[in-house]
Amino acid sequence: MKKNIIMATAICVMLTSTACSQTKKKSLRETESKVYDSSMDFKLKETEIVDFDKLASFKLPVIVDYGSDSCIPCKQMAPALEKLNEEFQGKAFVKFVDVWKYRNAANNVPVQVIPTQIFFNADGKPFMPSEELQKKIQFTMYQARDSEEIVFTVHQGGLTYEQMKMIFAEMGVE
Repeated sequence: MKKNIIMATAICVMLTSTACSQTKKKSLRETESKVYDSSMDFKLKETEIVDFDKLASFKLPVIVDYGSDSCIPCKQMAPALEKLNEEFQGKAFVKFVDVWKYRNAANNVPVQVIPTQIFFNADGKPFMPSEELQKKIQFTMYQARDSEEIVFTVHQGGLTYEQMKMIFAEMGVE
């Protein structure tokens, strides 16, 4: 009888420690995934200045659309941006900044009209479209005055879902 009680106690201790270990592992995985999600913020809408250096640290391509929820071409682009943001979670950053609601959010970029999109490659450098793509979509490259290095690649005006997919394809995102 004592042997049975000791054996039952040993089995209970083993099962309890295994269950605790599994719970701890699951909790650790959940924590790790939450850290990953919170550090790589893939939300579409931004309310402040976009930190391009931080985004570049994740080694993913970036498209930021500066527009407004009240602008007609911006409204026409909204479904494409939402679809791309969802489609490319973990592969690229697709962001939208409403410059009429958050006026200071475009202080670090050359926005002259809305919508304007800014493009960066995964290495953090401005996207350089191929000649073939430039025949289909007009881009403007802004250079630093002192070095003539390209610091921004932008497109002014609306883009379709298909056009943005072509841009992402050239950035290496499928």
